[in-house]
Amino acid sequence: MTKGSNTALSALSENTDSVIVSLGWSSPAGDGDADVSVLLVGPYGKVRSDADFYFYNNPVAADGSVQLLDKTPTEDGNEDRIGFDLTAVPPEVDRMVVAASRYEGAHFGELDDLRVTLSDAVGETLLRFAVGDAGTVSAIIFGELYRRDGDWKFRAVGQGYDSGLAGLATDFGVDVDDDAETAVEDVAGPVAAATGEPAANGQPVGVPAVAAPEPDPAAPLDAVPAPRRSADETGARKPAARPRTAKKKAALPGTPPKSLAENDSWKPARLFPVSALKSDRDREMRATSVLLSVMTQVPRFGRRLTAAFGAPSGRMETFTEVSLPHGDTPRRPDGVIRIERAGKLWTALVETKTNGNALKADQVQAYMDIAARRGYEAVITLSNDVALEGSPLVDVRIDRRRKHQVALWHLSWAEVAHQAQMLIRHEGVGNAAQTWLLQELLHYLQHENSGCHGFQNMGSAWVPVRNGISDETLCQGDPRALEVVESWERLVRQVCLRLGGELGQKVLPAQRARRGTDPGARRVQLADRLCVEGRLQAELRVEQAPGLLTIGADLRTGRLRTSIEFPAPEQGYPLTWAKRLLRQLAEAPADLHVETLVEGGTGGPRGTLERLRPEPADMLPKGGTPITGFRLSLFKNMGNSRGNAESSFIRSVDDAVHRFYSTVMVHLDAPPARRRTGARERARV
Repeated sequence: MTKGSNTALSALSENTDSVIVSLGWSSPAGDGDADVSVLLVGPYGKVRSDADFYFYNNPVAADGSVQLLDKTPTEDGNEDRIGFDLTAVPPEVDRMVVAASRYEGAHFGELDDLRVTLSDAVGETLLRFAVGDAGTVSAIIFGELYRRDGDWKFRAVGQGYDSGLAGLATDFGVDVDDDAETAVEDVAGPVAAATGEPAANGQPVGVPAVAAPEPDPAAPLDAVPAPRRSADETGARKPAARPRTAKKKAALPGTPPKSLAENDSWKPARLFPVSALKSDRDREMRATSVLLSVMTQVPRFGRRLTAAFGAPSGRMETFTEVSLPHGDTPRRPDGVIRIERAGKLWTALVETKTNGNALKADQVQAYMDIAARRGYEAVITLSNDVALEGSPLVDVRIDRRRKHQVALWHLSWAEVAHQAQMLIRHEGVGNAAQTWLLQELLHYLQHENSGCHGFQNMGSAWVPVRNGISDETLCQGDPRALEVVESWERLVRQVCLRLGGELGQKVLPAQRARRGTDPGARRVQLADRLCVEGRLQAELRVEQAPGLLTIGADLRTGRLRTSIEFPAPEQGYPLTWAKRLLRQLAEAPADLHVETLVEGGTGGPRGTLERLRPEPADMLPKGGTPITGFRLSLFKNMGNSRGNAESSFIRSVDDAVHRFYSTVMVHLDAPPARRRTGARERARV
């Protein structure tokens, strides 16, 4: 699409009652991000009330019409997804404005490939709009969904604001409050006071706001909306709690009370016991029932998992051991999810595996065929494996000739645990009983008997490849190297989930491949590099960190390296930079390696923290060579076994990342956003 153009959704697909709008971008420096928001606008170009403003402090509409979903990592950045149930949008809402904003002085000119895509209920991409040069604006309206003659249409907007999220929201009639001294009730409920600057009225940059009553498609996008009025019968303005555009901060749970047990051998009674689990079939049945029951009893948790699959918001019921006809032999999926919304049913079949058991293609294919015949919307597979971009876990045939198509989705047990942990530790569910249920679920998933531990095996190729690298007999093109690269990518994605769950922050894998590169071809290149160099490497993007967290595994030496590289400050003196960095690292491990990066890429001064603490001047290069940045690294021996034992490679990577973040990165300050004068000045590492 081009800027200002519009199209009817019904002309693109028959499955547009629910749609997913994805906003994406890439960051040349690897540390850029933005937050999405949605405004529901009435006939006069203003929100009906502040509750029509959906953003990070208010991510879900009570009627299910809007759901801000989690970020999805891409090859060179990430995408933010928003689920819309168009059948649930109130009739008095004329349009839904989709925007994104940056914070702390950052602007969209620092990001590349700004884009918005729209997909239908079965995941087919229907349209794409690329936003042009964004300049220095800190908020952008990417597009809008609007009604026209009983149909829903999408318009590509690409309009910028220089005053951020608060200014954009104010322009559409939202009363925002970012006063750090005042704790207010935001539209999502009680919110702790968060640091933020007072909001200013937003002045749009370039094209004026697109917020007028429904125009003719050919009309210019320059109508000025009428002011919103919110008054009682006497005309006096009603006092109301205002939404905070400062990010909501959630406190961790308090210290549990002292146990009443006589001694440590007494174990508390568990809602979901694991002691009686003897076989894989027992584990699958118990895990499925436990998960599905908690999803119905904790609606926010159930919604968090199903919204990613295009499910509507509504009354959910779940079932196990359901018998469905299929030829001569009935099939029994492990579970069924049904969601009722406005008299319509959304149904998904669930196939579960635990421990290292793999999904069976013929079994999943049978469920896909059953779902297609019965008009069900999806089949969800659930296992310890992690799906890779462009590489399905099971090879099934999707009959595109059917009018009703079935979507195939995969969920890892690690993702289930991550979502439970995010709600328990960082976001909350607003109910003590529901919090306890989630804690019991998380305890069950993390118990060694449950079989729901996430990715836990590097595969049969791990030992031969490791030995082949050690004795230099592994050749390029060996398919076992590709298997190891795929296992490494799965492990990295799981590490992101676990670290993100602990921090309550976004942690995503950062890909250096050029956008549009085929994921399979990229993995083949990495496999060839593994054969030549004997190393595996990955970069993680941690929200608000000063740089990318890099994990490197050298299979020749058996060493793991975790590191972070960040630029030098733009102002001040080199000795001041060195002293300040050492002060930040006062509690870091003494064996931390500190390296000064210098202009030209030649090796700069380096040493352990223990040696450099008494003499900060040793960090300065000789001859006054300009300093470009610093690199901090920790080293440890990597595990050798392919499984998940204490001595395994997987466990050693998890431990290395956890130690590096908790002892090094947590002490570093995120640098202020750099202002850049041109696209050519962006540093590509």
